[in-house]
Amino acid sequence: MAIIDYSNFVYLPANSNNYTVANRPYSNVIDKVVIHVAQGSWSSAVNWFQNPYSGVTAHYTVRSSDGFVAQSIREKDIAWHAGNWYYNQTSIAIEHEGYVADPKWFTEAMYDSSARLTAYLCNKYLIPTDRAHIVGHVEVPYPNDHYDPGHYWNWEKYMDYILYYAALA
Repeated sequence: MAIIDYSNFVYLPANSNNYTVANRPYSNVIDKVVIHVAQGSWSSAVNWFQNPYSGVTAHYTVRSSDGFVAQSIREKDIAWHAGNWYYNQTSIAIEHEGYVADPKWFTEAMYDSSARLTAYLCNKYLIPTDRAHIVGHVEVPYPNDHYDPGHYWNWEKYMDYILYYAALA
């Protein structure tokens, strides 16, 4: 039985070849959440993290249709997601089902569920609930070459939801 970090999810573990075992926040501060879009389906993202040759993972993946969350690695461990080792070490990665060029994937259920998760993480790790600490993959410094979550991601709505849920805790 896996030890649970977040209560509203299913644990679908990534292959151990795709992350670094750590003891965060003791070994590395956790001070950011990085928002990703999978460029594919929820199941393809989860399966990719389970592939021993992918070399990538995220802590959580949020499904578009209903906001269902899968956790792939423990928060204490370092996901290989940002293309920048410092960001990998100091952030939690949340992957979202969908495609950056197709706004229909960014559903109300996805925003709501992801914002609840992000608010939980911000409260747990004392991460400020602002855009300097909740960033898109595109905002990760070099050598990052990604552009997700893309211009259809509604940051204003997402941040409003995070602030709302963070205040409830």
